[in-house]
Amino acid sequence: MTAHGPVLPVWLCAGCSAPWPCATRRNELLQEYATAPISLALLMGSYYVAASQDINWALAGTLHRRFLGWVR
Repeated sequence: MTAHGPVLPVWLCAGCSAPWPCATRRNELLQEYATAPISLALLMGSYYVAASQDINWALAGTLHRRFLGWVR
């Protein structure tokens, strides 16, 4: 289990206080889902939807880049 999980409802990393998913968690997720990129995209899409409800003041494009822009 990673220490880099999200702190809700602010969506900051519990491990390093960076906006979640932080660089460490992104790398972990890429490794975990290396053979299942569509599953990773679906997972991050669900996080994107949840985060957009919690931090509804953030711009949609910014959240999209943060949660999905790095997914291959």
